[in-house]
Amino acid sequence: MTPPARRSTGATPGRSEAVLSRLQLLVTRKLDGLLQGDYAGLLPGPGSEAGESREYRPGDDVRRMDWPVTARTTTPHVRRTVADRELETWLAVDLSASLDFGTGQWLKREVVIAAVAALAHLTVRGGNRIGAVVGTGGAPSAPRRWGRTPDAVPVVRRLPARSGRKEAQGLVRAVAGIEIGPGRADLGALVDVLNRPPRRRGVAVVISDFLAPPEQWGRPIRKLRVRHDVLAIEVVDPRELDLPDVGVLPVVDPETGELHEVQTADPRLRRRYAEAAAAQRAAIARELRAAGAAHLRLRTDTDWLLDMVRFVAAQRHARTRGTTR
Repeated sequence: MTPPARRSTGATPGRSEAVLSRLQLLVTRKLDGLLQGDYAGLLPGPGSEAGESREYRPGDDVRRMDWPVTARTTTPHVRRTVADRELETWLAVDLSASLDFGTGQWLKREVVIAAVAALAHLTVRGGNRIGAVVGTGGAPSAPRRWGRTPDAVPVVRRLPARSGRKEAQGLVRAVAGIEIGPGRADLGALVDVLNRPPRRRGVAVVISDFLAPPEQWGRPIRKLRVRHDVLAIEVVDPRELDLPDVGVLPVVDPETGELHEVQTADPRLRRRYAEAAAAQRAAIARELRAAGAAHLRLRTDTDWLLDMVRFVAAQRHARTRGTTR
């Protein structure tokens, strides 16, 4: 449930172009200035080509254990791998109706597009390919009998993986131009699209607010992690974490349109809301951690680009020390 303030009805062409122009300037200036290097990816993975062995360090991926060397030396060793120079990155972008909301500087949808733009900028170099599958609430199904309102059927749109900066910019514009439909996308089914058919090892990024129950998307992400480095980008608005004391607040469910009035002057209600929100976010983080996915949280009221830069820097530092996370 979200306050109706700053909730839009869709992606208007004028606003989308203005947001994309602003994002392009931000991403190009800040990422190029802060993340220098010949090969700078968001998840600078170890690659898939076999390299030298070294002693095991706490945090190393046990799936890369070099058992022959370990047996000969009686000391645990892991096999280093050579970074792939041509990487394929796939994005699973959730554009449910709950993303069409924001009370901070940005709408949640705009933060999603911002993340897509930054990912495209970071991964398009060196002949890398980037593609996306985008899920929305979709169009109504066939009308039911007895005059009941038809359900909204989730829709998944696939944008093929291509290399080149021009193609990456086209992908960002295509995602930004998709209209958010009523209802919620099926996040589990959206992630499963990346599992079928099996692809060569690469990077998979899931961008969502993850408001669907974890049991719906946790298993598909664990399955995706078997073959790919997985990054989960969680988009959050501050009003989803706590309620302000503003008296009677109209609250609308963006996925159903159901409207309620909430008395926010009640401190017990605000406390229960904050506790429930904290428990929900903890469950999301716990499920992503169990799936082995890297977790990045972006907020609509903070500098999302700085958060991404810090995340990339932390990933690089962890890789330099030989750890996987």
